[in-house]
Amino acid sequence: MEKRILGRSGLEVSAMGLGCMGLSYGYGPAVERQAGVALIRTAVERGVTFFDTAEAYGPFANEELVGEALAPYRDHVVIATKFGFKDGNVQAGLDSRPERIRAVAEAALTRLRTDRIDLFYQHRVDPNVPIEDVAGTVGALIREGKVKHFGLSEAGAQTIRRAHAVQPVAALQSEYSLWWREPEQEILPILEELGIGFVPFSPLGKGFLTGSITESTSFDNSDFRNIVPRFSTEARKANQVLVDLLTHQATARAATPAQIALAWLLARKPWIIPIPGTTKQHRLEENIGAASIELTPADLAEIEIAISRIAVQGDRYPAHLQARVGR
Repeated sequence: MEKRILGRSGLEVSAMGLGCMGLSYGYGPAVERQAGVALIRTAVERGVTFFDTAEAYGPFANEELVGEALAPYRDHVVIATKFGFKDGNVQAGLDSRPERIRAVAEAALTRLRTDRIDLFYQHRVDPNVPIEDVAGTVGALIREGKVKHFGLSEAGAQTIRRAHAVQPVAALQSEYSLWWREPEQEILPILEELGIGFVPFSPLGKGFLTGSITESTSFDNSDFRNIVPRFSTEARKANQVLVDLLTHQATARAATPAQIALAWLLARKPWIIPIPGTTKQHRLEENIGAASIELTPADLAEIEIAISRIAVQGDRYPAHLQARVGR
């Protein structure tokens, strides 16, 4: 698979990463552990070198799964994990105090079966801790060799700038896809200016852009999408027009809607590395296949014209979670 570098950090990864959250958390019951290990190892064999996890996914179970799966390949892959929630619990609120960051790093090293974290993200900006203190703490961990690179997730433009002035930010991870393009307004320009890589999560719109979710689809009770306004029955019905557009584009190229959505992201900037997640081997193969699809300028212009006529319906987060992003 093609390799890309996250901004000016020098951190080289596969053009397509793997978001591992859904194997343990967020989208219904966790997969059986050995099935998760097998899927991650298949990704390695297919050329994926960039794997994303977090202490909050489980909590802790996902880091343990990723650690077991990647142990045989540790020197050939890049592992990203995150800190930022009290006791690793998303429901408990934010906690990026320096002592908590250090505690998370030490615990993550054990769970990941490694001696260094390649990319250590602040999961969400903590308004109670100056971002300079966060950046400084991660910078100290970098000097100690426990962390290699610093990242932010869902941070606003000014927070990115302030953090980067203390400790260079290698990557920003935020939602970005054909159905959530807000990062184009302020985030992409500042990342380009500062030489920071961009790692879009939910590049397939939490599964919607695959075409496998309709207005009649029901989710497991533990599935996060049950509380997402954009996944209400009415919104899914209205947003089907976006899937229809992708299906039209895919048919002309012997591809799938998901592959076109991912290829579109890859074509945006050479320092964008999407991390689609999946629990299924065939979806993994499909996503990896998108890395070999090259959309021409004419293709991109055609998609842009078509998408400009579509108004995506529904907020991407409920209000209490929306308050945590863009700070």
